[in-house]
Amino acid sequence: MQTQTLSLNGRDFFVRSWGRPHLPKLIMLHGFPEYSGAFDDIAPNLSGMFHCIAPDQRGYGQSWTPPEVADYTTSKLVSDIVALINSDLVGGGPVAVMGHDWGASVAYALAITHPELVNRLIIANGVHAAPFQRELAKGGAQSAASQYIKFIKTDTSHEKLAKNECAQLVRLFSADMGTEWLAGERLEKYKTEWLRPGRLQGMTNWYRASPLKVAEPGTPLSDPPKLPLDKLRIHCDHLLIWGMKDTAVLPESTEGLEDFCAKLTRVEFADADHWILHQQPDEVAEAIVDWVIGDDNIIP
Repeated sequence: MQTQTLSLNGRDFFVRSWGRPHLPKLIMLHGFPEYSGAFDDIAPNLSGMFHCIAPDQRGYGQSWTPPEVADYTTSKLVSDIVALINSDLVGGGPVAVMGHDWGASVAYALAITHPELVNRLIIANGVHAAPFQRELAKGGAQSAASQYIKFIKTDTSHEKLAKNECAQLVRLFSADMGTEWLAGERLEKYKTEWLRPGRLQGMTNWYRASPLKVAEPGTPLSDPPKLPLDKLRIHCDHLLIWGMKDTAVLPESTEGLEDFCAKLTRVEFADADHWILHQQPDEVAEAIVDWVIGDDNIIP
């Protein structure tokens, strides 16, 4: 694994990479509340096929962390990755892109708005905005599971999450899911990244900037956000990897995804949850390799 700091759109971004530079590129986008180290378990297993490149996204880790909520809109998050793809490290598109959690949201938006830059899209327990907002608006199980979003959107959530060495953030991380992997030296590394000046504010600004609305359990939204559904389609080959025990993002939030992704392949893991990249990295990597080298999906 190598690290470097790149200037993207005139701002400094910290980037990890695995594998040989001549290999096809795989951009790996972490979610909340992780950082580029989220791929430490799985990237080595993919580095024989890809040059894996994982940035600390804005607001996270050692990358640029602006304080204003307006700096975390989806278009600005996507602009960082466009600049990364066009950097000397990557050399331009099209490339494969993988996203988990919030990283999936950026990956989907990138594939939608810059289809010329993405030739393969891999999502692990992350959601497309249209089916996710549909479920958030219903007042059903996903609405209930996502009530924590309202807390994170509050102005002072980052201050509360920082208290007692991020005790509440660690509790949010688990949410009745398996976090045996988040212990010892690894937990200390995560705390180091969380407690860098301004980082928790930047991380929670992703939620504050999001237009998604969450219904109260049992009370559907009367005015859910109106998304331009005809403009939210994915045209490249798409692999969705899903840990079925996820209690934060439920499987029903992927129902109807085929309406937006005609070239969709689903792979489900019965014994994994939202943190599948840490729980079953070997199996997930194998699923990705099998998909890439499939008869209809030969890597160039």
